[in-house]
Amino acid sequence: MRVCGLAAEPHYQNYHWVLNRAVWSPLEASRHLLGLLLQTFAPTGPLVFGLDKTIERRRGDKISAKGIYHDPVRSSHAHFVKASGLRWLSAMLLMEIPWAERIWALPCLTALCPSERYLKERGRSHKKLTDWAWQVIHLLHGWLPGRDLIFVADSSFTVITLLKRVSDLPGVSLITRLRLDAALYDPAPARRPGQTGRPRLKGGRRPTLRHVLEQPQTRWRKLTVKHWYGGGEREVQVCTETAVWYHSGMPPVEIRSRADSRPARGVRAASLAQDGPGAHPATNPGAVREEMEDGSDLGRGARG
Repeated sequence: MRVCGLAAEPHYQNYHWVLNRAVWSPLEASRHLLGLLLQTFAPTGPLVFGLDKTIERRRGDKISAKGIYHDPVRSSHAHFVKASGLRWLSAMLLMEIPWAERIWALPCLTALCPSERYLKERGRSHKKLTDWAWQVIHLLHGWLPGRDLIFVADSSFTVITLLKRVSDLPGVSLITRLRLDAALYDPAPARRPGQTGRPRLKGGRRPTLRHVLEQPQTRWRKLTVKHWYGGGEREVQVCTETAVWYHSGMPPVEIRSRADSRPARGVRAASLAQDGPGAHPATNPGAVREEMEDGSDLGRGARG
């Protein structure tokens, strides 16, 4: 309404009747919107989606699904800010718009993630944010058979159980941030003929990503990316490898990890890429994350 210049319309509420009085399906509307976006921008080839949570600050007695959440916009490393409102999970098609000369995040599907209190009062089990993310990923996978899907998310979605679920979906990859001290291992060795006992889940322990970043013997590969945070080209150095991420009591998951070094700014980071057929070095991690309005350096890991 504001974009159309109708913010001062005296009968503003009449425009909402189509939403609160008509019988319609939000899922079908999202599916139709996604179809139009694909027809216009990406009729073929792999698709990159951004997953991100956002808080809609709403008040009132009838806003029953609201909760108290961390506010990433107003918080800092030294100051924690909470906000009251509705938490939404949004899936956005990430496309490089030729005439805009940058990557745009085009929302195509949103899911309301009610608070734990709201669900408990109605006798329903609480679902974590990663559970909602899995539903969204699984739904889009069902809508787009035959297309390779790459999902980009922040560290809130770096959960072994979610990554394991995604790894079992053919043609789907999830790329997110990984802790520099994450426990990475070699793949489990093959069982010998006649060997008894339970199969091993992992091999030997590997050096942490922090160790990889600090070692002078690390072999870096230069990579030039476009539209770095809305600017020009930026040269980064990457080191990639395949490893097994494992926690006791959790299912092991094979990942493609990437250590990222940027000499121009003296900044170093690390990212995790869920290995899959669609994860290839075609996306600028900085530009992708900027369009998702979080400020973190996330993106699809360079394969190599």
